[in-house]
Amino acid sequence: MLILIAGPYRSGTHDDPARMADNLHRLEAAALPLFRAGHLPLIGEWVALPLLRLAGSTRPGDAAYEEILYPVAHYLLDRCDAVLRLEGKSAGADEDVRIAQARGLPVYHRLQDVPGIAAAAV
Repeated sequence: MLILIAGPYRSGTHDDPARMADNLHRLEAAALPLFRAGHLPLIGEWVALPLLRLAGSTRPGDAAYEEILYPVAHYLLDRCDAVLRLEGKSAGADEDVRIAQARGLPVYHRLQDVPGIAAAAV
C-alpha cells in the first residue's frame, strides 16, 4: 500500500525551524518500518518542502506555504491507499484523516496496526 504518514509538523513549534525538523524526523521514523513491511511510505512534506523553496517561501504561513503545503497532502491522498496518523495535535493531520475517511481509506493510529508490520519485525 501507498501510505501517507500524517502527524504534527508545524503544530506546537511556534514556527521554530529546529522543532519543525524534529517533527519531520518523527514522521520519517515511521517510514522505514512501513517500507520493510512491503508498503511505500509517503510524507507530504517530502513533496511540499522542495516546492516551497522553489516558490520562494521564506517562512511558515506565508502565501507560498499556504498555497502548497496542505494542498500537496490533499493531492497525495487521491493516490494513497491508507493513512498512518501519528500522535500529536495537528489540524493538518486531522484534516488528512477526515479526507481519508470520507474517501473510505483505512486510517491507522498505531504503526503496529498496519498490515504486515508485525511480520516485518520478526
